[in-house]
Amino acid sequence: MKLSDLDIIVTAPPAPGWGGRYWIFVRLTTACGITGWGECYASTVGPDAMRAVIADVFARHMQGENPENVELMFRRAYSSGFTQRPDLTVMGAFSGLEIACWDILGKARDRPVWALLGGRMNDRIRAYTYLYPLPHHDSAAFWTSPAMAAEAATARVADGYTAVKFDPAGPYTIRGGHMPGRRDIALSADFCRTIRDAVGDRADLLFGTHGQFTPAGAIRLAKALAPHDPLWFEEPVPPDDIAGMARVARATSIPVATGERLTTLAEFAAILRAGAAEILQPALGRAGGLWQARKIAALAEAAGAQLAPHLYAGPVEWAANIHLGIAIPNILMAETIETPFHDALIGGAIRVENGFVAAPTAPGLGIELDETLARAHPFGGTGLHLEMQEAPCDYETGNAFQGGAPAR
Repeated sequence: MKLSDLDIIVTAPPAPGWGGRYWIFVRLTTACGITGWGECYASTVGPDAMRAVIADVFARHMQGENPENVELMFRRAYSSGFTQRPDLTVMGAFSGLEIACWDILGKARDRPVWALLGGRMNDRIRAYTYLYPLPHHDSAAFWTSPAMAAEAATARVADGYTAVKFDPAGPYTIRGGHMPGRRDIALSADFCRTIRDAVGDRADLLFGTHGQFTPAGAIRLAKALAPHDPLWFEEPVPPDDIAGMARVARATSIPVATGERLTTLAEFAAILRAGAAEILQPALGRAGGLWQARKIAALAEAAGAQLAPHLYAGPVEWAANIHLGIAIPNILMAETIETPFHDALIGGAIRVENGFVAAPTAPGLGIELDETLARAHPFGGTGLHLEMQEAPCDYETGNAFQGGAPAR
């Protein structure tokens, strides 16, 4: 088998846009006609630029190569241009291409991808979801309403979810970490209290942040959240402040989680060495792909840490997350996004049932992307997949972080 052809599809999910402004799907085809799907979680440059990067990475490091040789292709991309250090854009391109290689290998051997990563360790994976507005909610008011969040949590728990995530802590900005406003601390504690009262012990609370705070600010916030026993405190400081994150981890009883903005074994190893987090959240379309994620999982296992793969993307990356989780012993849970569009793109091939995702049984990733549907929703905007706020934290009137959803 030799990798021969590449196709790239940039798809914009319909409103309300859960999962970002666009998703970048890649399809690789071998010279013998086997196809594989991958997804690049790349948001540092726009999709037109990423098309060029993906094509370049494929042509330089992968075209004509046997898709089995994922380690060799990774080392080529990782070393390209005299680097041998993490690069979010190059690794975002490579990761999606690498996932497609595993899809090809599974199809060629008539086996699910998890069978090639060590076999089936788990029959099913625990799923969690962000809290999103219910149909009758005011979508603008939802993000600062503990009562609405509690109602949404109750609905998700009724669906079978045993963990829900929310982020009322204020903006993430280009200015880096800030001291949270007193209103933001009070609102965050109120969210935890109200949701805990609504779901009781039926579900874990996952407190999401996005590197918004200084270490001192994160510690203040953690102190207010701790009485409500969240399962994790996500990315409390900017991702490059490993020492600061370790400081936060030492100061709170809430386990620290991080990883959606990290790439490759090197960055996750630094987190573990510093004792900065006990829950790692690689985004497989950015972290280097499935083989790098398998290595990250092994490192975490040795350090007593667990994985909870991140998902703010489309269903192909989600499928890769599930296959990884099935194969490793230290999976905690996996993020999911349930929308009719996600489901339709893969024909319902993978679904959450009563809060869990069963091990896929079909060859490869166990999905086939509906190309017609994906191409029918092209991205025509100018924004990036996700964008940080330029204005600083508002200490006068408060803040409202809208769950990562682009304004429509």
